[in-house]
Amino acid sequence: MTSPLEEICAEVRKRVNPSESERKKVQELAKKLTEKVEKAAKENGVEAEIRVEGSVAKNTWLRDCPEIDVFMRVPTTMPREAFGNVCLKIARKATEGYKQIERFAEHPYLEAIMDKVRVNVVPCYRVKRGEWISATDRTPFHTDYVKPLLNKQMGEEVRLLKRFMKGVGVYGAEIKVGGFSGYLCELLVLNYGSFIEVVRSAGDWKERIIIDYEGHYEDRDAAENIFEEPLVMVDPVDKGRNVAAAVRKERLDEFIAVSRAFLKNPDLKFFYPPEVKALDSRELVNKIKARGSAIVLISFRGATLVPDVLWGQLYKSQRALRKLIQKHDFTVLRDNVWSDQKNLNIFIFEVENRFLPNMKRHIGPPLRKKEDCEKFLRKHVGADSTVSGPRIEEGRWVVYVKRKYTDVVNLVNEKLGDGGANVGVAEVVSKAVADSMEILVNNEVLRLYSANPDFAKFLTEYLEGKPRWLT
Repeated sequence: MTSPLEEICAEVRKRVNPSESERKKVQELAKKLTEKVEKAAKENGVEAEIRVEGSVAKNTWLRDCPEIDVFMRVPTTMPREAFGNVCLKIARKATEGYKQIERFAEHPYLEAIMDKVRVNVVPCYRVKRGEWISATDRTPFHTDYVKPLLNKQMGEEVRLLKRFMKGVGVYGAEIKVGGFSGYLCELLVLNYGSFIEVVRSAGDWKERIIIDYEGHYEDRDAAENIFEEPLVMVDPVDKGRNVAAAVRKERLDEFIAVSRAFLKNPDLKFFYPPEVKALDSRELVNKIKARGSAIVLISFRGATLVPDVLWGQLYKSQRALRKLIQKHDFTVLRDNVWSDQKNLNIFIFEVENRFLPNMKRHIGPPLRKKEDCEKFLRKHVGADSTVSGPRIEEGRWVVYVKRKYTDVVNLVNEKLGDGGANVGVAEVVSKAVADSMEILVNNEVLRLYSANPDFAKFLTEYLEGKPRWLT
């Protein structure tokens, strides 16, 4: 008799394992794209080795979202300044007639949609192992390493892990997510033996986790001296690289928590979470009112960048704005950022109170520090900013001074009026903010909420404040 856990895994396998006809379609498309890239490279005078990499090459792709990665391995004699431009030109030619999207990692590459399948044409250098020039040079070595180790059954285990991570929101090494890459999933399954053993082990992870599958380091201490991240998976093909370097601490924590929850109560919702249903307008207003806080939205349009660069700038700006708001005594309860990655971007800052008292208590030096006390008194006695004091409380001088900003909206308006570059807002975001910033508080958010279904779902989840797998 099978257990609920085994039944759930069996059901997910049916959903994620591609059929023979689906495999054939993807393989034919991969071959077609490879030939197109080969031809375009020759037409541009580039001697490139064209290879299929990634999940299709390793047979770990998910049935509902196949993605074909075709790599151009170019000679090391090609200058770095020409590397991106020339290879992009080749990729555009090879995918001519299809929807094309320029992406960016360490260097640009091209994404296209061919026959409803997402394909990536990525350049790398044809190097010897360990003589890396660009970050993507390792990928062919990753493929060659993993393929002989992953039999059909192990490939299915990887698919289970990928689908699980997608379902709970921790899959994807891109900056927006800061989660687990496909290669990391493959290595985790190789290390632990199966999907179930990965989640079982993850549920027991504590402090720093260091996995050295190939045994590059003699002991844990040696690896700890090299890597700083909370999760370390030493790259089997490059002992100086952490495959898990992109995994943010919050994603690691989420994976640990969700692994425990899944093992305790196995359910399909971990793999296929229910669709978020946005609150209607009245429900939204009531939810916000019940919180009693101030939800401040800072929206702006523009900042058209490739996703990884955009999210890097958004997160940098979010941190700067949080620091600014906190510096002026507003208590930030939560903050987040949303983008449609096309035009509209929104920062969310939930503060305890929109308004603060006109004055604040400022504690001065203790009486034993004579010179500091004299400086403090010279500054505050009779000053325009002094509301009350100075006076002595418990052996220290204390004064009550006027606040410059008592309304968080006024603070943000003034500091971001010119874009906010001087308070740490990232360059491209700063320019877009200066041109199109709008600030909305509490019920005013209905304007954006009603006009953007995707943002409405995002804000609904934000207000709910818990992951969809937690019941």
